[in-house]
Amino acid sequence: MQDNEINIPIEEIIIDEPINSNSNAELSEENNLSNPLEEIVNNDNQLDKLTADVVEQKDKYLRLFAEFDNFKRRTAKERMELIQTAGKDMAIGLLEVADDMDRAEKQIASSDDIVQVKEGVQLVFNKLRSTLTQKGIVPMVSLDTDFDVEKHEAITEIEMGEEKRGKVVDEVQKGYYMNNKLIRFAKVVVGK
Repeated sequence: MQDNEINIPIEEIIIDEPINSNSNAELSEENNLSNPLEEIVNNDNQLDKLTADVVEQKDKYLRLFAEFDNFKRRTAKERMELIQTAGKDMAIGLLEVADDMDRAEKQIASSDDIVQVKEGVQLVFNKLRSTLTQKGIVPMVSLDTDFDVEKHEAITEIEMGEEKRGKVVDEVQKGYYMNNKLIRFAKVVVGK
C-alpha cells in the first residue's frame, strides 16, 4: 500500500439517501419533453422549416445566377455594339470634311484663279485638323526635341553636328495622340 492511498472497506461506506427512482424521473422530465410524440412533432417542424429555408436559398441562388448570366450576355452585346459603332462620331465628322473636299475638287476643275483654289484647299485642311482636334486627336510635336523611343520611330540617322546629336531633325510622318494616349509613333530622322 502506498502512502497516499486510502483503503476503506465497502461495508463501511454509508449512503445518506437511498436511491429513489422518482427523483431520476423528475430530473428527466425537467431536462426532456414529457411527451415523445410532442418531441417528434417539434423535430418535424424544425425539419420542415430547415427544408423550406434550403429551398428558398436555392431559389435565390438560381435567380441570382440567372440574373448574372443575363447581365453577362447583355454587357457582351452592348460591348459588341459599342465596338461596331465606336468610330461613328469620327466618321460623321470626317464626312463633313469629305463633302468640303468634293466641293473644292469641283471648284479646282472650274476655276483658273490659283489664289482662290489655294484658299479653298487651305480651308478644307483647317476643317480636317479642327475636326480631328474636336475628336481628341492631336499631332505630336517632334522637331528639335530629344529622340524618345517611346514616341519616335527612327528611320535614319544623319550627321548634323554636336548641337543636333540625339535630336529629331526631320519628321517623315507625324505621330498622333488620341485623348492623351499615343496612337501612332512619329517616323523621324535623328541627328548624330
